[in-house]
Amino acid sequence: MKTAPIANPASPFQPSKGPAHKVVYTYRDKIAFVFVTLIALIVRLYKINFPPSVVFDEVHFGGFARKYILGRYFLDVHPPLAKMLFALIAKLGNLDEDFDFHEIGLSYLDKHVPYVAMRLYPGLLGVAVVSLAFLTLRNYNCSTLGATVGALLVCFENGLITQSRLILLDSPLIFGTAFTAWAWSSFETQNIFSFKWYLMLAVTGLGLGITASIKWVGLFTIAWIGVLTIYQLWRILGDLSVTPRTFVRHFSARVLFLILLPLSFYIGMFAIHFALLPIAADGAGFMSSRFQANMPGARNNEIPLKVALGSTITIRHVGTQGGYLHSHDHQYVGGSEQHQVTLYPHKDENNYWLVENGTIGADIDYATVPISYVTHGEVIRLKHVVTKRRLHSHDVRPSSDTDWLNEVSAYGYDGFEGDSNDLFRIEIVENTDPNTVVTAINSKIRLIHVGSGCQLFSRNYKLPDWGFGQQEVTCTNQGVFKNTVWYIEHNEHPLLDVYDEKVELVKYAPMSLLEKVIELNKVMWTTNAGLTASHPYMSRPSSWPILKRGINFWGHHKRHIYLLGNPLIWWTSTAAVAIYVVVKLFSVLRWQRSYDDYLKPSVQDYDHYLGSTFTAWALHYFPFFLMGRQLFLHHYLPALYFAILAIVLTIDIYAGAMPYNKFLRETIFVTFLLFSLVAFYRYSRITYGTEWTQSECNNAKILDTWDFNCALYPNSYEEYATVADPFAKPTITEATETEETEEAKVPEEEGEVSTEFIQVESEEEKKEPANEEEPTEEDLDSSIQTVYRTEADGQVKAYRKVYKDAKGNVIPPEKFAEIKNKVSVREPDPNF
Repeated sequence: MKTAPIANPASPFQPSKGPAHKVVYTYRDKIAFVFVTLIALIVRLYKINFPPSVVFDEVHFGGFARKYILGRYFLDVHPPLAKMLFALIAKLGNLDEDFDFHEIGLSYLDKHVPYVAMRLYPGLLGVAVVSLAFLTLRNYNCSTLGATVGALLVCFENGLITQSRLILLDSPLIFGTAFTAWAWSSFETQNIFSFKWYLMLAVTGLGLGITASIKWVGLFTIAWIGVLTIYQLWRILGDLSVTPRTFVRHFSARVLFLILLPLSFYIGMFAIHFALLPIAADGAGFMSSRFQANMPGARNNEIPLKVALGSTITIRHVGTQGGYLHSHDHQYVGGSEQHQVTLYPHKDENNYWLVENGTIGADIDYATVPISYVTHGEVIRLKHVVTKRRLHSHDVRPSSDTDWLNEVSAYGYDGFEGDSNDLFRIEIVENTDPNTVVTAINSKIRLIHVGSGCQLFSRNYKLPDWGFGQQEVTCTNQGVFKNTVWYIEHNEHPLLDVYDEKVELVKYAPMSLLEKVIELNKVMWTTNAGLTASHPYMSRPSSWPILKRGINFWGHHKRHIYLLGNPLIWWTSTAAVAIYVVVKLFSVLRWQRSYDDYLKPSVQDYDHYLGSTFTAWALHYFPFFLMGRQLFLHHYLPALYFAILAIVLTIDIYAGAMPYNKFLRETIFVTFLLFSLVAFYRYSRITYGTEWTQSECNNAKILDTWDFNCALYPNSYEEYATVADPFAKPTITEATETEETEEAKVPEEEGEVSTEFIQVESEEEKKEPANEEEPTEEDLDSSIQTVYRTEADGQVKAYRKVYKDAKGNVIPPEKFAEIKNKVSVREPDPNF
């Protein structure tokens, strides 16, 4: 029946005024909450000790935990909270400090590594996410059944399970996001200015601080709460019944708890981070010299202020994190083939240069001549202290083969007088007075090549392996200004004694905590933006909602861990978001025609709760389109959490508005949950790394782009029974026995090895790339040679050549290489 238009309809962009309901948890709610929590404990923690080896980015985050224990400063692109908690657990578990997590597949059983305890931390947070989903949906006025089903959908989402079982940051991040969403939904149900209203507002701010302190994706959560807060304040401001004093109370409370509290928490986490890392290790090289000088374990020594001819100096680049002007006894490959000049981020003896005058001639002993300070515009030469070669530039293209750059090299030898291409004019930035003396630390300088007029320049371009991955240094007239700016960090001279009261000295000024946090965050931002290299499992945001492909985490011994979502839950969540957009557009059109839909409480609830959830999904998803760095499917998981909530809200609201609504709603919920359980079970083998067969694996590939490696699995489950536990830690005796047994199995001279070609059945087996981190079963057990043959039907089929012993067992390639000279090999029929 058509609804009659009204004169002044409610706005379709206004949520219900004040809390739409008060949440009262019944006995049934409590039973449901305990139930979903227990189920989540089982699902998240099942076989969490498997595999007992380093998986995917456990390389990084386990390694960071170790560095916290050692106190060695490191640089990471993520804030420190979750990493520090990993370190705390590792410390309490007595982590063997010799274990460095340096490669995927490295066994945890070889050293004392509390990897199970470290994995339990994200695992239990994954359990908490399920519980928080239930509480949030109840705050959204969902039925108990709807909240239970929603929590179980989060529980049985395979991608969320995989990510919460390993030493990774995403489970803590999603927990922080879910915690904040629950706190905000609880805040909305409280009476204004009551104690619980203030408490839940503060808890929301705490959640924002936690989330942002784990990963910068937490900034999207801050943006979401910020949008909702601004909208709330806008509506309050437009309410004529609200006095200015009341509005100020609203505004002040939100500034205190949603801005100052999370910001203070965020800075506090970095304060702890700095205190735990007093030793200036490799990561300190990315920080400014002033930052390094203010590290807890550093000495901020005074050095002579003025730079003179005969000073030994180090020169640091301002525009990038490349580090110090550096040379070493290695030549360029191509170009002039002269010695390399690079940027090197760490303190090193090859960073030292002697300042010489601009007169080409014999070496001068500057300790025996009157001191002469270097001034703005003076022509100098820079002689490398270790190799005795001078900084040099000429009209030769550098290794990057860029037309607008000239090569910079180190040229000459000890005793060589040099040539005109060694001359550089030193200029102080923003200075015109030729009498101004160049000073260490304070002066920002440019080095202008006298012969060509180009400026010494560097950018974020790394040399190939022959240049040790160090940053290229060139000379140009067209470079970005900041990349031509340098400063002198170290300065010493035989006539400038630091203990002489007449010598002016300088040292780095102290840094406040806030200054340290700002600098580190700038470096983190720059480093994060620079992660643009290709990765075999990277993906773009446009592919995430359709689950186009996953991520290979680990593969070994006929088992595989591959990050892939539950396709039914994943695709339905995308549909739920799309449905909201369509319904919203349709409702706006009806509102413009003066229909009264938005006067109905059910529509107001739908628009408020689902609208808030959609906003959260959008703000956790669309910003990734603006990023040029490496992105992976797991970056979508926080947005997925809100999309799953949208499924439940959509069913709860739409089914509740239909005839026989209770029966229909319960039927839909239960049916959808059962099908989701089936999908979860089907893909649980790549979630937990358990046993599977090739045929089942191939049948599970709904999309051709799902590139988990089915060739890794055997043809039947019986083959697992014949394989010893690949992760059992042998005793010394067992290891000796195994070696003797293997040696005894080597065929004697008269033995025979047969060969045959086996057809490759699936496209994945034909073209699946081997795991970059470690060899797959395909590499170890069967793949000696692959040939292609055109069959009678015109199809090209692939066949793999394998070697077998007398019992028909496949001989691994490396073992065959050892015995091939001791056995006779019966080649296969050429007409196979």
